[in-house]
Amino acid sequence: MPANGSNPLKSVLISTYELGRQPFGLASPVAWLRREGSAVTCLDLSCQPLDKEAVRSADLIALYVPMHTATRLAAQLLPTLRRLNPRAHLCCYGLYAPVNEVYLRKLGAQTILGGEFEEGLVATLDRLQHPATAPAQPLPAISLARQNFLAPERQTLPPLSSYAKLVSGDGEARVVGYTEASRGCKHRCRHCPIVPVYDGHFRIVQPEIVLEDIRRQVAVGAQHITFGDPDFFNGIRHALQIVTALHAEHPAITYDATIKVEHLLKHSEFLRTLRETGCAFVTSAVESLDDGVLLKLDKGHTHRDFVRVLELSRQADLAISPTFVAFTPWTTLESYGGFIRGLQQLDLVDHVAPIQLGIRLLIPAGSRLLELAEIPGNVRAFDESALVYPWAHRDPRVDDLCARVQRVVQEGGKQKAARREIFQRVATMAYEAAGIKPPDPLESADRLDRAAIPYLTEPWYC
Repeated sequence: MPANGSNPLKSVLISTYELGRQPFGLASPVAWLRREGSAVTCLDLSCQPLDKEAVRSADLIALYVPMHTATRLAAQLLPTLRRLNPRAHLCCYGLYAPVNEVYLRKLGAQTILGGEFEEGLVATLDRLQHPATAPAQPLPAISLARQNFLAPERQTLPPLSSYAKLVSGDGEARVVGYTEASRGCKHRCRHCPIVPVYDGHFRIVQPEIVLEDIRRQVAVGAQHITFGDPDFFNGIRHALQIVTALHAEHPAITYDATIKVEHLLKHSEFLRTLRETGCAFVTSAVESLDDGVLLKLDKGHTHRDFVRVLELSRQADLAISPTFVAFTPWTTLESYGGFIRGLQQLDLVDHVAPIQLGIRLLIPAGSRLLELAEIPGNVRAFDESALVYPWAHRDPRVDDLCARVQRVVQEGGKQKAARREIFQRVATMAYEAAGIKPPDPLESADRLDRAAIPYLTEPWYC
């Protein structure tokens, strides 16, 4: 509580964007700050305007930056917040805060918190209540402390109906809730932005907290839950305990989760368990169909492993939604054409969101990609405002193809074109660029009917 019985300090938590999800990164810390007596306002700028009056009256303004796009938007917002309220304490927290600390501080951020940030936000509030004890940030920018979480509070966030929907096999649009059962990751894939912060560690959210968070979202209309864990099977027993309890309490609720190819293969005996407990689909960061690129990225799986996972998941009637980094410094016109042909041969055209066809490798601050001998000589100086080391392909035709693919995907999205239609446009360009003869149309070998493949209306990307 504030010193000397004064009025409670006012906090504003801001999310700029999180893939069409109601952000756990706001709902969780609001419970912690309210417990300390703060009057908290939550603003999700992806679906509501900036509340300037709330900003003007705030003592603490904290921006949640869990991903690249969100951080760039937050960087644009920071000068506006400082102008609206010169006296407020500005904080940036989340995965992208510590690796971009210097830039965010230049823009006015006074506290930077990464990793497990809830206790850090409480400590920041306490510092504002007792400024004489610690005028500057005494906390580390990254905390991997094990926390006992509180049940997230979502009442002041926009309703779930404001966010992305799940489109099911019958065309029904289901209301989606969002929660997290863990943070961080046991693995150290070179391109992953989690690695500079967690460096092979992961932390769980207590099962009772996860289930209570789901329970509250179901009570206000959630019909499907997205688990936002970087990898749901980092803690396999933890994950299975949660989905088993979820299905027992809410048998009509479906869910989706993100799981590595490596883990899907290692724990393949649980694929049917996922399906039987209501898993609508699994997102898996496959990244490439090229073993050479997979080795560079240190992904821990091969093309053959992925094909085996597809076979096993189809046997379990479990849909896989792969994501890719289609354009890298090692991509060639021929390999991109091979990637497109591979998606056709594996009958994945309807499983892959079109945006995945044009994703270009990002090299953020602290990236393990910089450990590769060929990368430092292939990138320009770090671009603070873009939050990346810019790179250009040694073959400008590859960069040109990437730009054209991205335009086709963007235009197809505006036209609300079907995945298969957008894919065909991209495939035509790819085969022409690579001088590859287009394969003959293939009959679907997928046991899941194309019309039954569920998807979220806002696809995953970073």
